[in-house]
Amino acid sequence: MIHNIKFRVFVYENEDVEELSQAILNILPEAEIEAEEAEGLTEDKIIILSGVVSKKRYTKAFFNLLLESVDLDKLNDDLERKIDEKGNWFLRFDKADAIDEKLTIKDSGDSIHLKIKIAAYPAKKEIAVEKVREAILDG
Repeated sequence: MIHNIKFRVFVYENEDVEELSQAILNILPEAEIEAEEAEGLTEDKIIILSGVVSKKRYTKAFFNLLLESVDLDKLNDDLERKIDEKGNWFLRFDKADAIDEKLTIKDSGDSIHLKIKIAAYPAKKEIAVEKVREAILDG
């Protein structure tokens, strides 16, 4: 159902890179994390942690963890808003909760960003929404 999961998190100067790397691994245990240095608007150093998970067993494990961890009604209700026209599903998770091994979906703010490419043919929003909805209901 999922082609791949791209993840990204911004680590600010007052945050711990190792701790946020572990937060990513709590969500995506098999993730290979790349770090890149960047500069913020106020010239503070930011480290961007990112990567892609594409092996089917790992994307399936993530989806199962998601189903066990979050409010499925809210997840289902938000699908139309969080899936784009190309079948990409955008989710954000609270950083602090992820460090504590909890998955909490956020709608805004500083968070761990996931871009989940849904296997929908053709790659259209309606088909992707239906696929995810079916999987949530069957899960």
